Amino acid sequence: MNPRKMKQMMKQMGIDVDEIDAEEVIIRTSDGKELVFSDADVTRMDARGQETYQIIGEPEERESTAGAVESGEGEAQAAEAGDITDDDVELVAMRAGVSEDEAREALEATGGDLATAIARLE
Repeated sequence: MNPRKMKQMMKQMGIDVDEIDAEEVIIRTSDGKELVFSDADVTRMDARGQETYQIIGEPEERESTAGAVESGEGEAQAAEAGDITDDDVELVAMRAGVSEDEAREALEATGGDLATAIARLE
């Protein structure tokens, strides 16, 4: 099927497809590993509010570097080092329906734990 016609049919069905210019994609697994895709082709498909992401590329497998912070080790050092990103602040503010200043304060108080910061603000 020709790509133009396929795109037209998907639009009629309410499916929107976008290419994402990703530099790196990291998937952390429950067994403490990371799958790291460098120069991956990433596509986002929105089908009536349900977003799906497709990653095409060869992953490099490595031990997770996030394990220490997730397990509670080094949580204070992460907060002291200023590891609270603007993306984290924006996410907490959006989810909790508060200002970015309030979100940043909650993140600092919880050592950068997103879920706890959101719960604290709700």
